[in-house]
Amino acid sequence: MVTPPTIYHYLDIGRLGRGEVVNLFLKDAGIDYKDVRYPYDSTWAETSKKLRQSGLTRTGQLPALEYGGSHIPILRYLSRDLGAYDGNTNWEKYLVDAVSDVYVDWRSQWVPILKGVTDSYRQYVPTYYDLLAHYYSDVDGPYLLGDKITYADFAVYQSIDNDTRTGTIPDTIPPALSRLVEAIEARPNISAYIEQTRHKKA
Repeated sequence: MVTPPTIYHYLDIGRLGRGEVVNLFLKDAGIDYKDVRYPYDSTWAETSKKLRQSGLTRTGQLPALEYGGSHIPILRYLSRDLGAYDGNTNWEKYLVDAVSDVYVDWRSQWVPILKGVTDSYRQYVPTYYDLLAHYYSDVDGPYLLGDKITYADFAVYQSIDNDTRTGTIPDTIPPALSRLVEAIEARPNISAYIEQTRHKKA
């Protein structure tokens, strides 16, 4: 039986947004996939409607992934399907999920600034990194669970990268998070991907 191809659907917005977390994950895991991008312009409303009607995404929002012939909630499922990028114990799984939820809260604050950076966001963002530092400083690192990378690490890395690209990163971030950035960017598949996209917009 032929395994259906893995197909990744996202907006054509470069390395910005939550979809890039999934992209980094797939690259690092060495999963071969087809990358399908959609313009985020005046055509998006109609495209979103068609994606919803096709059953690819129930909400009409992206990213979406076709994996094993199914449409799935991406990171947690992939981690558990691969038996990697997650905690082993209930406590470790809790930590990974908790940090992922902190990232989700950050993202809800970050998306609106794409229309213009606000003072309230600039005041918020240092507290986000300070909160993350409490989690990451509990271990020697560089990752949340020490030397084992998880899907939450990709999310945190992406938030740092996005704040850097939008000029909203604080002047300094906690050392534990700087170590995380260095470690992720040194991973072979990620390093190669970053080099390939270095000169692309966003």
